[in-house]
Amino acid sequence: MAIDIIAVGLGDIKCSNNRGSVLVCYGLGSCVGISMYDPRTHIGGMAHVVLPDSSILPGSDIPGKFADTAVPALLNGMLELGAHKTSIVVKIAGGAKMFTSSPGLSSVLDVGSKNVEAVKKALKASRLRIAGEDCGGSCGRTFHLFLAEGRVSVRTLGRSEIDL
Repeated sequence: MAIDIIAVGLGDIKCSNNRGSVLVCYGLGSCVGISMYDPRTHIGGMAHVVLPDSSILPGSDIPGKFADTAVPALLNGMLELGAHKTSIVVKIAGGAKMFTSSPGLSSVLDVGSKNVEAVKKALKASRLRIAGEDCGGSCGRTFHLFLAEGRVSVRTLGRSEIDL
């Protein structure tokens, strides 16, 4: 079976029912990657969340860009392909603190932790539980979802690849 690499860029949402697909978020810094996988149907999806809340850019037509709109859009994409909500396994990665500055600006520039918090809030609102996560720190990550077996891996600079 040929492997089909599907890159999930900034603000993208991608879903697939091709068992040969590998969904990948490259270069997650303060962004958060969300993977959803239904082991019963081998349907998977991934979103590359850039910002926590769509209210900062009203009228945006890129639901994957914001945590509050990415989670329901990703879930809908999975369900449209035939996934069962009760079977979906969710894993997240990213949300690093990529910018350091003076103490007064530190919390303003910590978009990563705000993204993680917003993703968790949106998942809870959709009644989805997180089965694994690798968030925070100060290094970028690459996040993979292998649809053949549902394996999710995270590669971080200076650290061995881990499975969530």
